[in-house]
Amino acid sequence: MAFSATSVPLHQQVLSLDHRAWVQFLATTPNVLIIQDLDGVCMELVADPLDRQIDLAYVQATQAFAGHFYVLTNGEHTGTRGVNPLVERAWGGHDQAKAHAGYLPGLAAGGVQWQGRTGQGSHPGVSAAELEFLAAVPGQMRAGLRAFFQQRPGLLAAAAMQQGIEASVLDNLASPTVNLNTLHAQLQAAGDRDGAIYADLQRAMAALMTNLLDQAAQRGLGESFFVHYAPNRGRGADGQEVLDPGTETESGTTDFQFMVRGAIKEAGVLALLNRYYAQHTGEFPLGEGFSVRQAPRSLPELLALAEAHFDPARMPTLVGVGDTVTSRWSLGTDGQPVVQRGGSDRLFLQLIQDLGKRFHRGNLVTYVDSSGGQVKNRKPLKIGQHNGLPSVLEGPGDPRDTTDPLRLNVVFPGGHRQYCAAFQSAAQQRVQST
Repeated sequence: MAFSATSVPLHQQVLSLDHRAWVQFLATTPNVLIIQDLDGVCMELVADPLDRQIDLAYVQATQAFAGHFYVLTNGEHTGTRGVNPLVERAWGGHDQAKAHAGYLPGLAAGGVQWQGRTGQGSHPGVSAAELEFLAAVPGQMRAGLRAFFQQRPGLLAAAAMQQGIEASVLDNLASPTVNLNTLHAQLQAAGDRDGAIYADLQRAMAALMTNLLDQAAQRGLGESFFVHYAPNRGRGADGQEVLDPGTETESGTTDFQFMVRGAIKEAGVLALLNRYYAQHTGEFPLGEGFSVRQAPRSLPELLALAEAHFDPARMPTLVGVGDTVTSRWSLGTDGQPVVQRGGSDRLFLQLIQDLGKRFHRGNLVTYVDSSGGQVKNRKPLKIGQHNGLPSVLEGPGDPRDTTDPLRLNVVFPGGHRQYCAAFQSAAQQRVQST
C-alpha cells in the first residue's frame, strides 16, 4: 500500500502518488537522465496507431530537459505509423518541427533506430541485407492476415476485413509489426465473445513469425531477428517470450513485432547512457560505434558492463518511465505457485532500478496507467483510501506476486494526461530555476 505523501525518499517508495515530490525531483536534479517509453505514456493507447495524437505542450516541455531526456520505444520514429508524423502535425509541419529542433530524441525499434532533436536518424548496427529483408515483411503480414480470413468466409464483411488488415499491419522500417487491436474489436462485434477465433488468430500470427524467422535463416540471416510479443508472459525455459492468450475481457498479446536481434530496451539503456556520457564528458565509455547489438542480453551482464566502463562520479540519476509491466500468478500441476512476469517495459525499468543500487543513485521507476485507452490488455491500478488519503491498493501485476523484484516508485493512475501535466510542470520549474 502506498500513501500520497511521506518523508521516505521517492526511490525507496512503492506505488507512491506523491507527484509533487516527483515534479520537484525532475525540476531540481542537475545530473538527471529521463528515459521514457512513448505509447501509453505521453499519448493515449488507441486501436489504430494512425489515430494517435501528441500534445505540442508536452513536446515543447521535453526541450527543457535538452541533454537530459531520451525516448526508448519498440515503436519507430519514422514511417507512416511512426511518432515523427505526430510530432510534425503538432508543430504544424515538418519544416516547423525541424526549425524548432522539436523531434523526440532517443532510440526506437527497441534500440536500433536513433534520432536526434532535428529528426536526423540512423540504424546503428543494422546491415543493408537486414533492412532489405525487413522491407518485405509487411507484405507477408498482410498476406497472412488475408489467408486467415479467407479460411473463414463470412466472418467479417469484405470492407471491414480490408480495413482491419490495413490498420493491423504496421509497416515500420526496422520493426514491422502486426497489431491486432482493431481486429480484436471487429471479431468481438462479429460474435467472438469467448475469444476462441481471436485465439486462433494469435496462434496464426505466431506461426507466421516463426515462418519469417525460418525464411531469414535460409538467406543467411539466422541470427539477425527475433519476435517480440506485447504484452507477454515473460520468457520461457528456452529464453523466448511467452504469448499471452488473454481472457474474455482482456486481449492479451496484440502486438507481434519482427525485430532486429539485440534490439531490446534494457540494452538501449546502456546505449543511451553511452551517448549521455559523450555529450557531457566528450568521451564514449563504450566506444563511439557502440550499439545495442553489441550489448549482452542478461541484466547481470549489462550491469557488469556498466560497472566496467561508466565513471561512477559522472553517472546521472536515472528516471525510467513506462506503462507495460505484467505478472500472473497461478498454481502449477504440482500445486506449487507459478509466476509469469512480463511486459515490454519491465526489464528496462528493472535495469534502471538495479543501476541505481549499483551506482548508489536514487533512480526512480515511474509507471503510467494506460488502461483507460482503447487497448484492452492493461490492468488498471486499484485506488482506495488510507487514513483519509488516496492510496494505491494494487499495482499492475498480480497481487499474489509478492516477490516481484521490480518496485514501481511513483505511479500515475490518471494515465498519459496526468503524467504529461506533471512532466510539463517539472519542465516549467526547471526552466525557472536555471
